[in-house]
Amino acid sequence: MLSAILKSSSLNRAAQSPLARRAFSTNLPMLQQASQVKQTSQAPTVKNFIHGEMVESQANKWIELHNPATQELLGLVPESTLDELKEATKSAEAAAKEWKKTTALHRQRVMLDLQYLIRQNMDRLAENIVQEQGKTFVDAKGDVFRGLQVVEQACALTSQLMGEKLTVAKDMETYMYREPLGVTAGICPFNFPAMIPLWMFPLSIAAGNSMIMKPSERDPGAMMMLAELAAEAGVPKGVLNIVHGSVDCVNFICDEPAIKAISFVGSDNAGKHIYTRGNANGKRVQANLGAKNHAVVMPDANKQAALNAIAGAAFGAAGQRCMALSTLVMVGETKEWLPELAERAKQLKVGYGMDPETDLGPVITPQAKERAERLVQSGVDEGANLLLDGRGIVVKGYEKGNFVGPTILSDVKTNMECYREEIFAPVLVCLQVDTLDEAIELINANPYGNGTAIFTNSGPVARKFEHEIDVGQVGINSPIPVPVPPFSFTGSRGSILGDMNFYGKSGLHFYTKPKTVTALWREADATHSRSSVAMPTM
Repeated sequence: MLSAILKSSSLNRAAQSPLARRAFSTNLPMLQQASQVKQTSQAPTVKNFIHGEMVESQANKWIELHNPATQELLGLVPESTLDELKEATKSAEAAAKEWKKTTALHRQRVMLDLQYLIRQNMDRLAENIVQEQGKTFVDAKGDVFRGLQVVEQACALTSQLMGEKLTVAKDMETYMYREPLGVTAGICPFNFPAMIPLWMFPLSIAAGNSMIMKPSERDPGAMMMLAELAAEAGVPKGVLNIVHGSVDCVNFICDEPAIKAISFVGSDNAGKHIYTRGNANGKRVQANLGAKNHAVVMPDANKQAALNAIAGAAFGAAGQRCMALSTLVMVGETKEWLPELAERAKQLKVGYGMDPETDLGPVITPQAKERAERLVQSGVDEGANLLLDGRGIVVKGYEKGNFVGPTILSDVKTNMECYREEIFAPVLVCLQVDTLDEAIELINANPYGNGTAIFTNSGPVARKFEHEIDVGQVGINSPIPVPVPPFSFTGSRGSILGDMNFYGKSGLHFYTKPKTVTALWREADATHSRSSVAMPTM
């Protein structure tokens, strides 16, 4: 089994299984062409996973992967060559033709084994996420667990893929069933290195497809470990392939005719590019993009519960969640609660993710840190009040880490850059309004529609908010209302492109297509004559 893939402290241990040892050159990718370097002997290299084997890339361009808490060079990710991308597609295409012939019951058993193996290796997956992504260990385990729930949903495909049948005329029936698409692809972000891949490949594979995955270049280790577990669970060679790279790799996925559908989670610009280019090439695309999630606090809310929930949802995972509550709308006198919120935020400990006392780790790159600090300063320059400043924080023993402490800007206006931009860091921007109607109008005017929440003890207020707000996922006294897999991730408006959402029934439908058959078997054509035993006369 692939252990940590890292060289820091105790995590440079040898992998245990033969497959892991072949993979232990490490694992990594990136959706921007930055910091490309030549391969050196000082750092391990990441392999592609093609046709069930870890394959050394012949790339001549490599991208550095760093531990965000230390800047330690963990390895080099290849810009996979065109031949390697074609080989992965060839493998997936051949495997899909055979895999689709297997029964749903067989694929269900593979998913049952996969979910068991993920559960058994949750700590090891989480440990890798801490090193490559920077999350706290407990948050990294949550990353794995929420993905595991989708694998458990895939175990129920025997009922979810049942078709429909109706007698439409005498001796005539019409029935519908769903078929796999063939080769599918997934392009993943850095912020959930286990959960987002698990939104994608288990459902696609369970439905009878093959899949080519491009994990984030910033933290691909979890996906590589999941590939190993999938192979151990019985996923055949070629049904799951992993390639690494950046712009050229993404464009190949968008253009390759054999790939029929693309799942993407990530930034606005990349998502719009993939959606437009993929659709132009006749592909089905689901793309989850940016967000600006608002929390509304009403004067009748449970003050202590609301402040605790907001602090956790705004600053947890260093604010690097597409469902983070990054924007607070204080209604009426609740603006007076902000100093207490700042006191709660001050109590959160910033540090290394494996320290059990740490509440939030680093942001992913030095560039992400610089961007967050610049946007905070832009708010100050435009007239916002810097209620809590987390810039310039230094963690003892991790002085080179990309740390940003909890930061709160109050008196923010909707025309300010810090409000318009998704900061993607532990920065909370706060606005004040007088009424619930003003809060609803403010949120509905924002281009994004991923998630929102309201804190109130009034049923009528909650109901009004629920029905008038134009956001896909609504929390009532629940700060991060991400649905569990029986439902779907239902972001809306500027936060999603495509008409089929991730996981749930919609997710399974994304990876399949309906086929209807109308059959006529005439009763009159059935013969019931008895055998003759008489002497033939002719």
